[in-house]
Amino acid sequence: MNLQNKLQIIKQATGLTQTKLAERLGVSFVTFNSWWTGKSIPRSKIQVVIDELFQEVTGQKIIPREQLVAKKQVLNKKSAKYKNIIALILNNPDIRDTFLLKLTYNSNKIEGSALTEPDTASVLFDNVSLPNKSLTEQLEAKNHQTALNYLFEYISKNEKLNEKLILKLHGILMNGIRPDAGLYRNHAVRILGVNLPVANYVKIPDLISAVVKEMNKKTKDVIALVASVHGHFEQIHPFSDGNGRIGRILMCAMLLKANIPPSIIRQENKRLYYTYLYKAQTKGDQSQLENFLCDAVMYGFKILERNNF
Repeated sequence: MNLQNKLQIIKQATGLTQTKLAERLGVSFVTFNSWWTGKSIPRSKIQVVIDELFQEVTGQKIIPREQLVAKKQVLNKKSAKYKNIIALILNNPDIRDTFLLKLTYNSNKIEGSALTEPDTASVLFDNVSLPNKSLTEQLEAKNHQTALNYLFEYISKNEKLNEKLILKLHGILMNGIRPDAGLYRNHAVRILGVNLPVANYVKIPDLISAVVKEMNKKTKDVIALVASVHGHFEQIHPFSDGNGRIGRILMCAMLLKANIPPSIIRQENKRLYYTYLYKAQTKGDQSQLENFLCDAVMYGFKILERNNF
């Protein structure tokens, strides 16, 4: 594979413009564009950087254990500074609303919603109906907000994560959208775009029971547990629709139970997220997914700290 092919794949996977990619590589747009068009080639040191980035975005990179450990230690130290993160969220409307907006906009956008972040804010907080915008997508945004609010209150009461909660969240998320809201699917499905077998619908209750048991494990490595549970839940694919959104809400639930803020998986990182998730599900290596989740949680800490929000 030549340099131009690698750059094209990197651009597609990251969603970055040529200008932003040039900035990331520490060169001018003119220099980057000359590589892009094949008019010149980068120095050997830059080629190494490009190869590493290519391996990262295609799921080939091996994350050193010490790097992951260091990142998790940073998260644990930050978490230890807060006595009760869910109480902090509930008692500060600006922080709560920022989480509601960021989580709802990004999660729905990952699933293909056409609503912009300002659109989503108008729907969530101004209760307006946007002309020339899908009514279903607006309802999905409101339902996602309601599901998150329900989860925040639920976690604040120190309730246990269980199957009833999963079904309740799905019922809220799909209320008025699907007739099977809050019910497991009763038919076969497949995940588009990947070769990943999903569970036989007859086995879903038993498989979810096992996932719930895993969710409630006591562990010092919460990020690893969240990554594992998310991979298992998404492969089961228990619902006809809404599996990705419910799976990401459940990640928030597990993190909040461990006094860690919700992970914000930004829509511009959608392809990376799916690549790392698929690698965890098929290769037995969730190091890149864990590394990705560490960064997503760090974004959550920025919201808590009102950093640039």
